[in-house]
Amino acid sequence: MARMSPPTDSPSVAVERALAMLESVAEESEGLSNADISRKLKIPKSSASYILRTLEKQGYLNREPGTGKYRVGLKVLSLSRGALSGLDVREVALPIMRRLMEQTSLTCHLAILDGPDAVYIEKVAPHGFIKMDTWVGRRMRVHATSVGKALVAHISRERLEKILSEQGMQKRTPKTITTVTRLLKELEKVRQQGYAVDDEENNMGARCVGAPVFNQHGSIEASLGLSGTINQVNAQTMPRILEALKDAARHVSMQLGYRGARRASGA
Repeated sequence: MARMSPPTDSPSVAVERALAMLESVAEESEGLSNADISRKLKIPKSSASYILRTLEKQGYLNREPGTGKYRVGLKVLSLSRGALSGLDVREVALPIMRRLMEQTSLTCHLAILDGPDAVYIEKVAPHGFIKMDTWVGRRMRVHATSVGKALVAHISRERLEKILSEQGMQKRTPKTITTVTRLLKELEKVRQQGYAVDDEENNMGARCVGAPVFNQHGSIEASLGLSGTINQVNAQTMPRILEALKDAARHVSMQLGYRGARRASGA
């Protein structure tokens, strides 16, 4: 087989393409082929193939022999260490998340607002047959997820409008909120009741709840979420789940120095 020559793209273009490929593969749980990536990112297949092989060689991507599809490699996790090490909220929340998972038998997530997205920075999942298709580093739209709503319910109106103008309000399922007016009403409910609900708004068959975590200044720091199926999170189990979730979020907030002071909206 002939040896493939490197593409003639400039270094900056090659780096941008490599990062775009990693992000695209990370977003697809079933993986992507060279052709998929080339088509999605509008990159010549020869250039895509060279970069993909380099990422595979370095351990950032894995290629399935049968399908030829690429998936994110374990080495990507090493990149998160530096970014997450400074997030005290993760260290504080982890033992509380483990207890919450044991109490509810649901998958527990910790999310922060990064630019316009809610991003999972920690996950604790129970053993069992039901698995949530989520991962640390996953980016989500704030209007369609419980952790996202819990985060943006406590930021300024100006910042919220900027997020929505950048990302739009994609209709993920028939139940997704897709208008600003309706979202604002939903966020008012979140502030009043202290939790947010994603009722099959991001994925059909899944129901999630999220609660805000505040820092010592009374500003939003993160959100704590529980995810399960609509059978696991139903009218009978919801009161118990919400009580456990809000109690856990309150404990994380208190350990971050929050003492119930007047909450400030993030700029």
